[in-house]
Amino acid sequence: MTIEHDVNLKPYNSFGLPALAHRLVRIRTEADVRRVVDHPELGRAPKFILGGGSNIVLTRDLDAVVLKIEIPGIRLLEDRSDAWIIEAGAGVAWHELVQWSIDHGYSGLENLALIPGTVGASPVQNIGAYGVELKDRLDSVEVMDLVTGRPALLPASVCRFGYRDSVFKHSDFGGLAGKSVITRVRLRCPKPWVPQLSYLDLARKIEQTGITEPSARQIFDWVCEIRRAKLPDPAVIGNAGSFFKNPVVSEDQCRDIIGRDPGIVHYPMPDGSVKLAAGWLIDACGWKGKAVGGAAVYEKQALVLVNRGEARGAEVVTLARAIQESVYGRFGIRLEPEPIVM
Repeated sequence: MTIEHDVNLKPYNSFGLPALAHRLVRIRTEADVRRVVDHPELGRAPKFILGGGSNIVLTRDLDAVVLKIEIPGIRLLEDRSDAWIIEAGAGVAWHELVQWSIDHGYSGLENLALIPGTVGASPVQNIGAYGVELKDRLDSVEVMDLVTGRPALLPASVCRFGYRDSVFKHSDFGGLAGKSVITRVRLRCPKPWVPQLSYLDLARKIEQTGITEPSARQIFDWVCEIRRAKLPDPAVIGNAGSFFKNPVVSEDQCRDIIGRDPGIVHYPMPDGSVKLAAGWLIDACGWKGKAVGGAAVYEKQALVLVNRGEARGAEVVTLARAIQESVYGRFGIRLEPEPIVM
């Protein structure tokens, strides 16, 4: 195990924000976790888990020991009568896993194509897109305790998934944030496969192409096209993807907003609530293309904040708070950020 000191984290977060990790350890195997836990100094120190860095906003240097998760590997673990179970190391890029599953004929992850970040981070955020969430496909998660070094296999049922939320984001009431690290993830690709096509953008693709029964690969290709048209490539323009969660309101609240803004994009939910498009709310307040220092709202998608080159974390936070106040002032809705601010 090698301990690296004063590591520049700019290449390790998709926003490209400057910050130093005073101590960083690369985790490539489960044994590396045990070495950290057993280390006389690192074992007792606070720890920060870093995957692909696609869901963080760094505003300062990190005193906590940064565990950079780089565990590799993808394999078919089981071929069950009702599903294929795929296992991937926590350090695998999420899109790489989705591409692998499609290439090998295991359908079910195609709606989640091109989501940035690593496999290990996917349950933490309960990532989702185009009508599918990680919780819909998760079988189980392998974790290691950061105090004892003991491994455990957690079924999806104990992960307390919510909208962009899970047990891994909370430290109280049995939460696992800061207490464990995800090492491997097992995903369930269902048999028989049923395409998820309810999202508006996919319905438009069906209308445009005339393909009414698309294959999983066709849906994968469509999702990639849609995301590339809307969202900037983090390798070119620093960003963390969708910056705000889509707010969920009551039917009465939605009706009231529609009365004032009939064009608002909204999606009825099974429980009777209504999900509003945060990007539409931000755009309606005139934020598209506006900037604070080096941080700006992306010109093609108001839900995305970008680094125009030399942004600092404080500028991203200032811009985000200004957007929140603006949306609250007009719609009475408080937007909640998706990324973690450090």
